[in-house]
Amino acid sequence: MEQLAPIAVFLFVLFLLLGTGIWVGLALLGVAFVGMELFTSRGPGDAMITTIWTSSSSWTLTALPLFIWMGEILYRTRLSEDMFRGLSPWMARLPGGLIHTNIVGCTVFAAVSGSSAATLTTVGKMSIPELRQRNYPEHMIIGTLAGAATLGLMIPPSLTLIVYGVSINESVTKLFMAGVLPGIVLAAMFMTYVAVYSKVARNFDPTPDPEMSLWEKLKNSRFLIPVICLILLVIGSMYLGFATATEAAAFGVIGSLTLAAGQRSLTFSTFIESLMGATRTSAMIALILAGAAFLSLSMGFTGLPRGLAAFIGSMELTRFELLMALLVFYIVLGCFLDGISSVVLTMAVIEPMIRAAGIDVIWFGIFIVVVVEMAQITPPIGFNLFVLQGMTDHEMNVIARAAFPMFLIMVVMVFVLIAFPDLATWLPDNMRTRPGG
Repeated sequence: MEQLAPIAVFLFVLFLLLGTGIWVGLALLGVAFVGMELFTSRGPGDAMITTIWTSSSSWTLTALPLFIWMGEILYRTRLSEDMFRGLSPWMARLPGGLIHTNIVGCTVFAAVSGSSAATLTTVGKMSIPELRQRNYPEHMIIGTLAGAATLGLMIPPSLTLIVYGVSINESVTKLFMAGVLPGIVLAAMFMTYVAVYSKVARNFDPTPDPEMSLWEKLKNSRFLIPVICLILLVIGSMYLGFATATEAAAFGVIGSLTLAAGQRSLTFSTFIESLMGATRTSAMIALILAGAAFLSLSMGFTGLPRGLAAFIGSMELTRFELLMALLVFYIVLGCFLDGISSVVLTMAVIEPMIRAAGIDVIWFGIFIVVVVEMAQITPPIGFNLFVLQGMTDHEMNVIARAAFPMFLIMVVMVFVLIAFPDLATWLPDNMRTRPGG
C-alpha cells in the first residue's frame, strides 16, 4: 500500500511522544504537525490555527464542561451516603444482598455524572467501608465497583458520547438516548452475575441486615428523591424535546447546585473547588479534541483514511467480521490509551469504514462506548483500577483479577448489542427532537 509510509511515520512519532510522558493532546498535535510537514505542501501553522479554532468553537461542545461541572458539584455533596441509605433496604433481600448497591448506586450516579471516575469515587467512598463491615467478599466489592462505574461512560450524560458526537458531527442528544437501554441491560447483567455467584460460592456469607417493614423502606427511600428528580430533569428534558443536550446540561448544573445547597454542602470553597476541577478536566479533554482535529486534517491530506477504508473494503469483510476486528483493535488500544483519547484518535479512519459498511453511527457510538468501558478495567492503563487501588490499598493484580468477570460480561454485552441493535436505536428513533441537539 502506498499509505504504509505515512502510517509508519504517524505511529512512530505518536508512540515516541507518548513514551516521553507528554500530554496526549500535545502528542496528537505533534504527530499532525510532522505529518503536514512531510506529506503535504500546505503550511502546518496556518492549518493548525484554523482547525483548532473550528473544533473548539462547536456549540455542542458547550455541554461537556457543564456536565463535568455538574458531576464535580455532586461529588462534593452527601449524595453517596443518601443513595446508600435509600437503596440498601431494597437491595438487602436480593440474592447477593448489598453488593447490588454498588451496581444500582453506580447506575443512578452515572445518570447525573457522565464520568466513570467520578461515579466510582462517589459510590465507592461510601459503599466500601459499609460492605467490608458486613463481611462481603472483598473481590466482589472491588469487582462490582470497577465494572459498574464504567456505566458513567454509557448512561447519559456521558462525556465519551459527547466527544464521539462532536468527532463525527452527530446529534449528542440522540446518542444520549441510545445509551439508556443498553446501560440498564448491562447493569442488569452485572446484577445477575452477583445473584448467581452468591448462590454458588461458598465464601459468600455476609452479616445479614435487620429486617425492615415496608413503611421503614419507603421512609428511607425519601433520600433518593433529590437525585431521581435531577435525573428526570436532565434526561427527561432531552427525551421529551424540551431541551438540547447543552440546555439539559445547564439545567443539570442549576439542579445540582440547588441539591448541594439543600444538603448544606455548598460552601464558597466547595463551589470554587468544583469549578476548578471542572475547568481542569474540560481543558484536558478540549486539548485532546483539538489535537485529534488537527491530526484528522493531516491524515486527510495524506489520503490515509480513504486508503485504509478502501483497503478494508477490498478485504470484503462481512459486517460482523468488521465489528469483531474493531472489537479486538479497541481492546488492545485501550490497554495503552484512555477512552476519550482512543475515540478521537481513531474516528478519522474508522468513521468512513463504518459508514461504508452500512453500520448505523448512533448504534456504533454505543458499541464503541462498551468497548471503551473495557479499557477502564484492563491493565496497564485501566483508570478505574488506579482509582480503586488508591481507595483500597490492594495490589494492581488483585484488583485486575476481581474486575475480570466484569470485563467478560462487557464482551457478552457487545454480542447482545449486535444481536439486538434496537436496544440502542429504539429510543433515539422515537424521541421528540429540537434543532441543535
